[in-house]
Amino acid sequence: MNLDVNTLLAGLLVSSIGFVLMAYGKKMSRVPHLAVGIVMLVYPYFIPGALLTLAIGALLVGLLWVGVRAGY
Repeated sequence: MNLDVNTLLAGLLVSSIGFVLMAYGKKMSRVPHLAVGIVMLVYPYFIPGALLTLAIGALLVGLLWVGVRAGY
């Protein structure tokens, strides 16, 4: 486990965005938002670095954006 300050702050940022997406997806019955929100809440526990955590978070949000634009 990496207890570097940058890694902890990156995990907090990604998890906060994940919580907002999960709450929005649950309230509006939007499955893509709910799924991405849950993934963003959980995966920072398993990723060792701050940069990788932020990159995966950006990738997930980008995939969500593409999915929503495609009509999901």
